[in-house]
Amino acid sequence: MDLVTPNIGLVFWTTVCFAILIFLLGKFAWKPILAAISEREKSIESALSMAEAAKDEMARLTSENDELLKQARIERDLILREARQMKDHIINEAKTSAQTEGARMIEIARIEIDNQKAIAMADVKNQVATLSIEIAEKILRKQFEDQKKQDQLVTDLLKEVNLK
Repeated sequence: MDLVTPNIGLVFWTTVCFAILIFLLGKFAWKPILAAISEREKSIESALSMAEAAKDEMARLTSENDELLKQARIERDLILREARQMKDHIINEAKTSAQTEGARMIEIARIEIDNQKAIAMADVKNQVATLSIEIAEKILRKQFEDQKKQDQLVTDLLKEVNLK
């Protein structure tokens, strides 16, 4: 129990050793420790400020990215709208052109039909005239084969003619 009971000599030497330890630590250890702590504190503050700057930069980039996305969507919608309008215009133009071409072709066909009809009618008239002449010729030949019939016809015609 001697060791546990404080003795004046023990207290003195413990105090002297502690004072030497404090002096040595103050002389050699506290300045480098405080400098390291100060440097660490500065690096932490620098890292925090850099992190804050990075956070601000990320917020700015996110904002710019959102703005670019909005603009890209607007441009996409505009391009799609223009493409739809162009498609509708081309379709309408093609329909109009097809209708015009169809009407022109129908008119050409109608004119061709009328021409063919006129040619056919003229041909039919020529054939009818030719047949009529041939029939009349055959009838007249049959009538004029007999001289007596020819004389009778001339006499009848003269009676019908009235000289005034």
